[in-house]
Amino acid sequence: MGSVFVLLGVLLLLVLWIVSIYNSLVHLRNYVDNAWAQMDVQLKRRHDLIPNLIETVKGYMSHERGTLEAITKARSEAMSANGPAQAGQAETVLSGALRGLMVNVERYPDLKASQNFLALQEELSS
Repeated sequence: MGSVFVLLGVLLLLVLWIVSIYNSLVHLRNYVDNAWAQMDVQLKRRHDLIPNLIETVKGYMSHERGTLEAITKARSEAMSANGPAQAGQAETVLSGALRGLMVNVERYPDLKASQNFLALQEELSS
């Protein structure tokens, strides 16, 4: 009779251990899902700021059409990326295109003084 209680006790501990592991795995999965959702929100904010930045720059940089088209193309690819690997590559291309824009901005002192452009640039970089 005593061995039955010991066996039931061991079985109960085993079940509790399995439930504990399952709960921690669910918690970790939710943590990862939340992290990806936060990243998606930040990328969406970034993608939404780019058209405003392009409109601000367009008036000053009418002959820099190639740079603006590259940013627009990179933004659309980044927004339509599926999965983390594709999104990472698309965001790298978008960051490079935006870097090219910021380099071109150095040639336009009026644009650098524009409060709208400075606010958008600060928001985009943060």
